[in-house]
Amino acid sequence: MKILLMEDDLILGEIVTEFLETYYNVDRVFDGLEAKRFILEKSYDLYIFDINVPGINGIELIKELRELDNTTPVLIISANHDTRSLKNSFDAGAHDYIRKPFQLEELRLRIEKSCTIFNIRQNIPVKITEQLTYFPKSRVVSNGTSEIIFRPKELELLEYFISNPGRWISIYELSVNLWNYTDIPSDATLRSYIRKLRNIIGKEKITTQRGMGYRYETA
Repeated sequence: MKILLMEDDLILGEIVTEFLETYYNVDRVFDGLEAKRFILEKSYDLYIFDINVPGINGIELIKELRELDNTTPVLIISANHDTRSLKNSFDAGAHDYIRKPFQLEELRLRIEKSCTIFNIRQNIPVKITEQLTYFPKSRVVSNGTSEIIFRPKELELLEYFISNPGRWISIYELSVNLWNYTDIPSDATLRSYIRKLRNIIGKEKITTQRGMGYRYETA
């Protein structure tokens, strides 16, 4: 997945770019004119624009792109907390808006949601085991001859682990990112989901450590 990030804040831009490059292909630009040049030269799946940048601001750039029939989804990140900026962004053609400061994981989850809404996820197969392969775009796990059936939450857990390989993930992180606030599961319920997931993909693929949580093993 290819993302164009327009952010003129040096420190924030570096932090966001470094984080997103763990998951996606990212080009970073500092102003609207530079963004236009990149857009003319390359194709992107998603734009992430700050509003207040030198030259052409984020909202005006969206308007220009839409007038040129460029329908690439745009996610706005902005320090503007007023309703007018939000409305102007959506009226111009943005599909999502995040107010600064924001958590990096929230940004990634918004991007993943955009992938689902606009069907822009690349279907690059992910090898789970020698027998099992995950296809992101179709959200299918196959053993080579047939599809493996997962319950919805089991599949969401698998996708979250695959997107965060090799790091410890707490029960709290899984709960707040995969369930609505009013539907947060008990620790026992979440452990039950993970146990069933392990039974399908192999117990060695998801390790656990007290006080740390769970880790998806790629090796």
